[in-house]
Amino acid sequence: MTSRLNPYLSFDGDARQAMEFYEQVFGGTLALNTFGAFGMADSPQADNIMHGMLQTPSGFTLMGADMPPGEEYRPGNTFAVSLSGDDEAELRGYWEKLSAGGSVTVPLEKQMWGDVFGMCTDRFGVPWMVNIGEPTS
Repeated sequence: MTSRLNPYLSFDGDARQAMEFYEQVFGGTLALNTFGAFGMADSPQADNIMHGMLQTPSGFTLMGADMPPGEEYRPGNTFAVSLSGDDEAELRGYWEKLSAGGSVTVPLEKQMWGDVFGMCTDRFGVPWMVNIGEPTS
């Protein structure tokens, strides 16, 4: 298997909803494993997601899970998920879906470096950056 770099997101009990939302945005195959399926069937977290992975037709991989029992959920602003490429229609489509119901901090528009770029936070509090470059020929 080739090495890969991808974000891993932590949630406070709504990982299933978040990961299903991202599946709707990007398409692909979503695998969700609960704490209950891995030895915690009698716990209050049995239906929470222990590990989720979305693999998309575009080659994206997104992983996420609910915080495990005993660990505190502390959202932060030390990360963002970056989407970049030159397929304008595809990237604008992702932008529209991700920003719907969330907040836009930088509108998706041409920037000083020549690319179209925007930043938003989706309805689950996850920050996203979208960069659309010129197609290379």
